[in-house]
Amino acid sequence: MIASRYKTAPYTWDRPAKAPGAPGDIFQYARVEDPEALPPADERIVDVAVLDLNCGWPNLGHDALVHAVLETACELLPVLTETGIAVRAVSFAVRDHQMLPERPGGRFAVYLGTGGPGHIDPHENDGESAGSQGVREDPSWEAPAFALFDAIRHDPDAALLAVCHTFGVLCRWSGAARPVLRSAEKGKSSGLLENVLTPESREHPWFSRLASSLDDGQHLRIVDSRLYDLIPGPHAAIPGFIPIGYETGPDGCSRGEALTMMELARDRGGVMPRIFAVNHHPEIGDRDRQHMLLNQKWERGEVTREWYEERLEMLTRTYPGEDSDQRLHRTSVFTLLAPLRFHLERQVRLRAEALGRPVALHEDEMFDEVWD
Repeated sequence: MIASRYKTAPYTWDRPAKAPGAPGDIFQYARVEDPEALPPADERIVDVAVLDLNCGWPNLGHDALVHAVLETACELLPVLTETGIAVRAVSFAVRDHQMLPERPGGRFAVYLGTGGPGHIDPHENDGESAGSQGVREDPSWEAPAFALFDAIRHDPDAALLAVCHTFGVLCRWSGAARPVLRSAEKGKSSGLLENVLTPESREHPWFSRLASSLDDGQHLRIVDSRLYDLIPGPHAAIPGFIPIGYETGPDGCSRGEALTMMELARDRGGVMPRIFAVNHHPEIGDRDRQHMLLNQKWERGEVTREWYEERLEMLTRTYPGEDSDQRLHRTSVFTLLAPLRFHLERQVRLRAEALGRPVALHEDEMFDEVWD
């Protein structure tokens, strides 16, 4: 059974979340589309960098990732209140405004990467070719992004968790897989589908726990929306690379050819992944939360009626199996929420110690709390 610490918190991220009686905000949000919009660093604030690769397209995934940071801050409410520390999600418009966070070692240690439209290779997005989805972009962001990934890989205290489009970008950076536009026969991979865990994942100190929680030890439910398969290449020389999951084959059961989950680095303790990416959407695992975020976007006038109603139908659709939502939630916990909690909790603990306010908190303790 999934522990209560991963239930949705009753806050919205479009306004600061205040702890009753606390001296300040426990959660803040900033959007960076130009250098002047970056808020100054603050020793009392633990910043999380969100790499927004949506290129200005309307979506739910970005807001869901920000909300996951908010929920984690709410889980840490007693510690944040005691120490006067806050958590801030700082969202960088990467592809459309060429904004990237600084490298680890300063204000950032936890990074999140979103999904997005178009070809995985920004040089291919001319707005007209197949697979570009009408996206036309300046590809000059990719080289500094790769340099950022290099810096994260070489900093044992930094973590990067990524979904969908950022998964593909990480595959290009690392050489783990190459993007291939899905054929007309295969079509877009979309909806509630299955992924298959690898034998390597079942030996992994973290993902073996996921495997042991599955009925057959290998099939997990995912939310998918992608035009590209990431086909693995010769990855023997890639430091830290471990394939964690693949798509299912045409029979819906056997392992397919496209890589869908990978680890590229692990934490100091050798248990939790610190560079980990999936080619699906664990941030969309809670339909009630998505419904709330969807309504907020509509009320703020950010999306069209057609866009709103299409996604509302998806969120209110009844899927086969009484445990479908529980299975989705399990995937979200293991492939996003728990790793995020681990790395953010670690940064809060270290910040509290640096401020001379040590607390009875250690991220390793959560390994015994994920499952009741």
